[in-house]
Amino acid sequence: MITIRNSNDYLHTQIILEKITEYDIFRYYCPSFTKFKEKFCSDLREDNTPSVSVINWNGKLLYKDFGHADHTFDCFNYVAHKYGCTFYDALKIIDNDFNLKLAPKTSEINFTMGYLGYQRKAPKFEQKLTIIQKKRRAWNKDDKKFWSKYFVDNKILRMFGVEPISHYWVNGMRFSCKSITYAYKFGTKLKIYAPYEKDNKWTSNTNKNIIQGYNQLPKEGNLCIITSSLKDVMCLFKLGIPSIALQSEMQMPEEKIIKEIKERFKKVALFYDNDFDNPNNPGQTMAKKICKQHNIFNNIIIPESYKIKDLSDYIAHFKSTRGLQTLIKLQT
Repeated sequence: MITIRNSNDYLHTQIILEKITEYDIFRYYCPSFTKFKEKFCSDLREDNTPSVSVINWNGKLLYKDFGHADHTFDCFNYVAHKYGCTFYDALKIIDNDFNLKLAPKTSEINFTMGYLGYQRKAPKFEQKLTIIQKKRRAWNKDDKKFWSKYFVDNKILRMFGVEPISHYWVNGMRFSCKSITYAYKFGTKLKIYAPYEKDNKWTSNTNKNIIQGYNQLPKEGNLCIITSSLKDVMCLFKLGIPSIALQSEMQMPEEKIIKEIKERFKKVALFYDNDFDNPNNPGQTMAKKICKQHNIFNNIIIPESYKIKDLSDYIAHFKSTRGLQTLIKLQT
């Protein structure tokens, strides 16, 4: 038994994959895996003949055992099967071992033994370099249709280092983009954003020290908003409002960042998602926690009656930026 934080609804696959990759998870929990498509012996059964590969299946990494029909797992189910725990507890294990700090409180995980009777251990995670490369493509009408919903034009996209891609590589494995996909560039780091993909929307090798929108901030101003994503940052830029976003909505900003922003701007506000359909409302729960810890007095909330979670969807729903400007003005 191992004690870690209680995940509640802060913890799900998409949020985890915003911070680490499927490759990171497989490399950490499956030490026999070193190269894509290279076969190795199963660590989930007795196996003397290399019969397992980690493969790319429609943009998703899978543990594929060619010697056992039932042993095909994504990275999360692999961890659950290896340690004999539930899928949700596997997410807690990953959160704990990678020190992601996504889950807020304490709870216990009860382990049965996995297929070979693995004893649960909590090794220290050492971040390995994840190399992401991309192939740029030309902008097309589908891109324009998507971004115009948010009043974000090509000039803004270029300014914030966003470009369309046709495929990308993670440590040498090629992934083709099945729908419109974009690369967010942060120096040598990349975040891949596939807005229409449910299971693999984000792939990233960024870290918590990269603040989205920071380089585009003016030296000083009246208001700076801390929001949820680079897309939201670009929407606010269109409105003439400086803003930044952390790498995850569940990340607590460092004191030095908040101090600097407060020195440069007269007012600082939070504008996080209103997850009204979730009893725990993780977006607003985290926003209130940040406001309390850093003495921020303005927390902008989209009224629940609108049934809209974030500011970019607010713009898309009303097909205008005017209502959002009014909402921000009233709450700051």
